[in-house]
Amino acid sequence: MIPQGDPSTQDAQVRPQSLMLSFLGVYVLNRGVAVFSGSVIDVFARVGVSEEAVRSTLTRMVKRDLLARHRHGRRMYFGLTARSAAVLEDGEHRVWRSGVVNDDWDGTWTMVGFSVPESWRSQRHDLRSRLVWGGFGPLQNGLWVAPGVVDVPHLVDDLNLTEHLKVFLARTAKPTEADQIVHTAFDIPAIASRYHTFLHRWDRDRPLPDAPDDLARQLLLHTEWLQLVRQDPRLPAEHLPEGWPAIRAEQVFRALAEAYQRPAWSIAESVLDTIPVEDP
Repeated sequence: MIPQGDPSTQDAQVRPQSLMLSFLGVYVLNRGVAVFSGSVIDVFARVGVSEEAVRSTLTRMVKRDLLARHRHGRRMYFGLTARSAAVLEDGEHRVWRSGVVNDDWDGTWTMVGFSVPESWRSQRHDLRSRLVWGGFGPLQNGLWVAPGVVDVPHLVDDLNLTEHLKVFLARTAKPTEADQIVHTAFDIPAIASRYHTFLHRWDRDRPLPDAPDDLARQLLLHTEWLQLVRQDPRLPAEHLPEGWPAIRAEQVFRALAEAYQRPAWSIAESVLDTIPVEDP
């Protein structure tokens, strides 16, 4: 999925749907357009995604109500749905407004207890994925915790599991310490390692030298960063190790995103075929 040849590009495989969401977030969200499938194929070829994979991803996302088809003449265009717009807006908030360090935590935890039948494997997987996205980590069997106040209904309402959940706001009491919660529920070394991997690839004078252009770099940068923040629970700063790599990683991301924006948009304007549609 990524140009090879430079060691900084290793282990950077990303799914076509993750790339698609990044592309839609940058070039479709809040712009009142749908984009021609052929031009999406052109963009994704820059990052090594085949035409077959693009078409399969578009079809799958339509079936999941993440894309809507719009026929214009003999061409098929794809625009957002209310569901995908909400997903992308949430991602945009996490990337641009939340920040990766929680430096204003007041000691409150949101706790979610759940009991889902073992036979509901798909529902259990979806619930856990949503909880991770919401900043939760497993404290013990069936009990997950996140720093701060989390809007759990907004996070999981469409999963139809409300009757299987118990949600509490809590604070620690002796002998339990907040630091114990952080290091029990969250894999701090694994989170740090992901940021170090990002820095190894992007914190250099000329990242991804084998990529064909800055549109490709922009798409890969945004996709990898969104995957990082999706897995980062934004733990309280006072409970993180000194020199936490997320701080430098966010600086690198923002600097590169700004550097790529103008040249990438110039390329995109010459490649993308869009039609106006109503925003969902």
